[in-house]
Amino acid sequence: MIRTTLALLAALLPLSAANAMAAPVDAKASYVVTVGGINVAMVDIDLVDDGARYGLDLSARVAGLGSVVASGTATARVSGTSNGASLQSRSFALETRANGEVFTSNVGYEGRNVSAFQVQPPVQESYDRVPLERSHLTGVGDFLSAFILKGGALNAGLCDKTLKIFTGVERFNIRLSFLDTDEATSPRTGYQGPLVACSLKYQPISGHYQSSEMTNYLADTSRMILWYAPLGQSGYFIPYRVIIGTSMGDLSMVLTRAET
Repeated sequence: MIRTTLALLAALLPLSAANAMAAPVDAKASYVVTVGGINVAMVDIDLVDDGARYGLDLSARVAGLGSVVASGTATARVSGTSNGASLQSRSFALETRANGEVFTSNVGYEGRNVSAFQVQPPVQESYDRVPLERSHLTGVGDFLSAFILKGGALNAGLCDKTLKIFTGVERFNIRLSFLDTDEATSPRTGYQGPLVACSLKYQPISGHYQSSEMTNYLADTSRMILWYAPLGQSGYFIPYRVIIGTSMGDLSMVLTRAET
């Protein structure tokens, strides 16, 4: 659940992507994750971009929620190129610690194709695990970079895309579609101003277990929404809020701090 929660997780100025990326970016964002209104995790993300290459660092502290969410920690580090229309991963490393167990995933990418990957401990094969195929490992990126968008303006166009993601274990798509424009007004969050809301549709491709309740639930649910906000004047757009409906109430991730 800790990996699923992560996998899943300033003023508006219409800037061209070329102008925005001309200046270096050094930004930080913090989020709180709740389930049914109960705080279960705190997440910090650092973004650095020199106009040609970027780095992302994530750290999460999970308090846990009974048998639903295990307490623990998670860290992720991504590097890649940023001089195109979107971020392109070169390397992705994830480590999670929960219930005395450590899980790591390392993935290398070349031109949006997976060049190498390794997970520890190895994934247990089973008759109902959908096998990874070589064709599934082309045209993909990591799950963290996928949700950090570059663009000229906060508009419906941000939602018109399909995110193709490989985690080292699973390959899946997330289809974004425009829902509505909105406004963040709460002074308790890290941003007040215009937002764009996108619906999310999860499509498992391979690497998952067909009997997985979580996979089947995410594939079937229609209540997954992501709101984007501008990251100051950086030319980047980041998640302001994410909601996934569950039987225990909404799983929500909300921006609590943003610094550029």
